[in-house]
Amino acid sequence: MNLLDHPDLADRLAAAYALGTLRGGARRRFESQARQSPALRASAIVWQERFAAMTELQKAEIPSANVWKRIDNQLSVERTAAQMAGVREGAVATPNRLRWWQGATWAGGMAAAAAVGMAFYLGDQVQERDGQLAQLAGARSALQQQNIKLASELQGKPEIQYIAVLSDDQAAPSMLVTFDPKHSTLTLKRVGQYNEGPEKSLQLWALPAGGQPRSLGVLGGTPVIRLATAEGQLHQTPALAVSLEPRGGVPGEGGPTGPVLWKGALLQTP
Repeated sequence: MNLLDHPDLADRLAAAYALGTLRGGARRRFESQARQSPALRASAIVWQERFAAMTELQKAEIPSANVWKRIDNQLSVERTAAQMAGVREGAVATPNRLRWWQGATWAGGMAAAAAVGMAFYLGDQVQERDGQLAQLAGARSALQQQNIKLASELQGKPEIQYIAVLSDDQAAPSMLVTFDPKHSTLTLKRVGQYNEGPEKSLQLWALPAGGQPRSLGVLGGTPVIRLATAEGQLHQTPALAVSLEPRGGVPGEGGPTGPVLWKGALLQTP
């Protein structure tokens, strides 16, 4: 099945491929068709860039000091209970010699131990509640900071409305072109190893359906080039092309004067 005949399915498969959930034979079939289709490769690249901005970091959590306090309180109660159990066993062993004041002392000790245990328990409950409230306040503050950061990132994140993969005559991709209407920016990323040399320049052209090619700008030698471009310059432009021109480029009215190195369809993203 040719995925280009089913754009919705192709977009979903490209998203699954970029996310890594497309596996096995389905992934191999997608890669096989993508090698023959620049538009399919471009869709996968777009989804990879979208997912790259969704990374979230979670700070490591250390146990609260209340945890160690609860352990210490529990051990104290257990030691007191063991001591009282020993006193009680001794009293049972010699019931005839147990005086009333000894019985009162033993009962008082048990009451004191119970009171100490209850005090430890109540104090532990209060500390645990305070610790939970502090953790909730910290989590709320962290969530607010995360929301602020995410909103800032989304505000600065580019919106991709048009995309093109420019290839040579052998269908080898050499440049990825994306357009962000929110910032009126045309971004070009070199994916090949072409070197135009110091005496030549690459020039980008819009190829309207009817009419002469229009120059969109001269490209620098950096791996990523950004050109200020209005959306109207790309309206009703089905394709883009890059030509090799004299250093500094040529006037845009006459069209390319040098060989056209790469070209490709300009597609609107869903």
